[in-house]
Formats: sequence, structure tokens, C-alpha cells
Amino acid sequence: MTRTGPAILAAVAALALAAPAGAGDVAAGEKAFAKCKACHMITGADGTEVVKGGKIGPNLYGVVGRAAGSVADFKYSEGLAAVAAKGLVWDKTMIAEYLVDPSKWLAANSGIAGARSKMTFKLAKGGEDVAAYLASVAPPPASN
Repeated sequence: MTRTGPAILAAVAALALAAPAGAGDVAAGEKAFAKCKACHMITGADGTEVVKGGKIGPNLYGVVGRAAGSVADFKYSEGLAAVAAKGLVWDKTMIAEYLVDPSKWLAANSGIAGARSKMTFKLAKGGEDVAAYLASVAPPPASN
């Protein structure tokens, strides 16, 4: 190995560590979201349909950065209502963790032992990708 070899390896390692953990792949998340659209739609506030889907679950447009349990007229589970009462705001990491096992996540984060989610689907792999995709279909940031 040349003298520049270790320097290149160190630079690559530094870049890998600087990348956000669990950033996710938007394209892979869009593909994985096909499993979610049986229950969830993604529809903009202006009615623009991003993904036609079911209405069993809440609309996921703008879910990243949105207060938990805040979709009007949707009846959330007791566990999710408790998380909402704590002021939780969804971020990509929380969404990815929630998708692995929604009921387990609610039990751990709601303060209600044995809390159950209405969402029975579990996504063992790819949660970071779905979260990245959901972040990509958010309303544009408000201008100051």
C-alpha cells in the first residue's frame, strides 16, 4: 500500500461517519410504500393525490415534522393518543423505529403498558427508506 492509501481510507471512513445514520433511500422507500398504501394515502392539503391509498390509516402527507395524532377526524389508538399528549413530533428516526413493531414502540413510548397500535403491519427492514420517502413528500418549508 502506498503512503496515500491510509490517507484515502481515513478520508472514506470520515465521510461514512459524517453521513446521517439511517438516512434512507427515497427510491427504495417509495417502492416499499406500496405495502403501506393498502391503509394509507398521501394527499396534499390542496387535494393533490401523491399516492392513492386506503383510508384505514391517517393521511401521511407531511407526517415527518408533524405532531403525532394530529390528523383531524382520525380516531387514534389510546397509545398513540398518549404519545400525542406528550407532544411528540414525528421525525424520520421515530417513524423507522415505529414501523419495526408499532405496538412495541407505543408501549415503550406512551407510558401505557401493553399499548396496542391499530397498525398491525410490521416492517422488519426498510423503515429508514420509507421514512426518507415520506420526508420527500412533505409540504414545502414555510418562507419567512
